[in-house]
Amino acid sequence: MNDNFYRKPKPEKLRYSFARFVTIPAIEKAPPSCWGKKNVLGFDISEIAFVNWSAGGTNSVSGLLKGDFNRTYEKKLVKWVNELSIRYGMNKQDGIEIRKTDDAFRFNSTFGYRKNAESNWFHSAKLNFNTQFTNGYKYPDKENPISRLFAPAYMFLGTGAENSSKDKSRVMYFSPFTYKATFVWDQTLANKGAFGVEKATYDEEGNLLTKGRRAKNELGILFTNNIKKEIAKNVIFVNTLSLYSDYLNNFGNVDVDCDLALNLVVNQYVKANIGARILYDDDIKNKTEVDGVTVNEGPKVQIKQVLGVGLTYAF
Repeated sequence: MNDNFYRKPKPEKLRYSFARFVTIPAIEKAPPSCWGKKNVLGFDISEIAFVNWSAGGTNSVSGLLKGDFNRTYEKKLVKWVNELSIRYGMNKQDGIEIRKTDDAFRFNSTFGYRKNAESNWFHSAKLNFNTQFTNGYKYPDKENPISRLFAPAYMFLGTGAENSSKDKSRVMYFSPFTYKATFVWDQTLANKGAFGVEKATYDEEGNLLTKGRRAKNELGILFTNNIKKEIAKNVIFVNTLSLYSDYLNNFGNVDVDCDLALNLVVNQYVKANIGARILYDDDIKNKTEVDGVTVNEGPKVQIKQVLGVGLTYAF
């Protein structure tokens, strides 16, 4: 018998034979996602302390926690932008209880469609929702809150046209038909007619006849404009403007919400910001006390100024 019959084939021949009959599939790369995301967390803190300071002063510390989250879907002619912004700040001074300095929850969602890839104009539908997290007070009175969670809450829902620059540094939106809802889900505040809802009615003896309505509906025109531009090295200007006028109630009277900010970039993690927010809403009546009696002064321009230095982390 031939001894070659019992010999094992050489390793080179085995590898060659295996390759002839087995095909190793190529690894395919996953297609790029149409979703883009950006998350930014920040914490601003300011502190002042005095020791034997002849001019006097009050020790204090303030903190502001903030977060901005963005999810954007973009594919050919479709763009869907979702933005969530939260703010919560507190302040503590010697001899005074902790007080809230900032409180905001804002969500924006815009879905747009354009006719061709070269156009900067989108047919868009926009949803905006704003409220707060905790009770608000007119200090030093902490017994009677003047605002609560969902009291107020504002919702805008409409359709219109949006124009954005190629680098997305400017986004302008106009809607001739926008539904605005004002919610005051706290019945005590609703009974007072807070934030423009219909207040409760009472008889001559002070007995409740009808409860205050917890919602107010409007239909009007909405214009928004967002600008973000580097005006100098490491100095970024940000402006968000919203103008709204109701068709049925004092048409031509404009509600204004303007947010201005200068972001000063020190490095990747340390930033300073200077900002101001200007509000005017005809439904929000300013109140003051004269000789112990609360007097309604009517609507007034509201201004909030912010200066902060803190840490940011983007991921």
